[in-house]
Amino acid sequence: MDTIIQTVELHKHFGRVRALDGLNLEVQRGEIHGFLGPNGAGKSTTLRILLGLAKATSGTASVLGLDPWTQSVQLHRGLAYVPGDVRLWPNLSGGETIDLLSRLRGGTSGRAAEGTPYAQRKARLCEAFDFDPGKKGRAYSKGNRQKVALIAALATDAELYLFDEPTSGLDPLMEAVFRRETLAAVERGATVLLSSHILSEVEVLCQRVSIIRAGRIVDGGTLDSLRHLTRTEVSFAADGVDTRALGELSAVHGLTADGGRVRFGADSGRIAEVLPVLGSLGVQGLIITPPSLEELFLRHYGDTSVAAEAAVGEPGAATARRRHLLGARGRG
Repeated sequence: MDTIIQTVELHKHFGRVRALDGLNLEVQRGEIHGFLGPNGAGKSTTLRILLGLAKATSGTASVLGLDPWTQSVQLHRGLAYVPGDVRLWPNLSGGETIDLLSRLRGGTSGRAAEGTPYAQRKARLCEAFDFDPGKKGRAYSKGNRQKVALIAALATDAELYLFDEPTSGLDPLMEAVFRRETLAAVERGATVLLSSHILSEVEVLCQRVSIIRAGRIVDGGTLDSLRHLTRTEVSFAADGVDTRALGELSAVHGLTADGGRVRFGADSGRIAEVLPVLGSLGVQGLIITPPSLEELFLRHYGDTSVAAEAAVGEPGAATARRRHLLGARGRG
């Protein structure tokens, strides 16, 4: 597979603050790559460098084989970017804004004539996202402003899509439309780097993920490989089951019986050792739940990082960020 994005020992300093501290990121052609981390971890700084909007202090970055700082004009002909907070020209209609953004990326030439592939994609996306392109920008809610950027991006045949919290402000139905259209873009041969706090979204879409903490990649790989780092939850009906054999297995942790069910955690890489014992016990109502991406994420962003954030002079911010990581998200 070709490497579409690569950073090597990327550093970005703002005075004494090290926003990036030796970031090594690699995204392969044709994949949807999840880029995870809380506010302040360095995600947005990374994206700004990849877009050519900020210059790295040291290290190298390559996007579509180009240097984003010195070849940004050429680079932007091949990529589309959607931020998490979209601002629109107040006097342009949504449709006019979509056409303008597309022309800036090289997606259309002059006015988008009816019947062209671009115009057809734009009309289809407006219908899919339930979007009225005739209103002025000042009249749109946050969710509709987000739709403008998404439609403008997905209506072009970009080689690379950079999405930074792209579904911020969208309702669950529109989130599903975004997932469907993103998968369709990848089927056409595109590559996606998806930065998101919505872990369920990442689990559904991404083949690989990179977890960033304090400006460095602290973990990464396929979801299946990362799940081996945590424990699989197992439960079954407790009636008449002697659990002593389970308790003797070193792969089993936290064996308890409560509310008529037996529950325990098993090392995900050793679940094959546990299944034969469960079979010999003849358990009923067996439920096996693999570790979620949220568990993998919180493995790197628990109380330690929250305390560190609070220590650098952001009272209250750490608590708010932690709540956001655990699933809270705004609706516009």
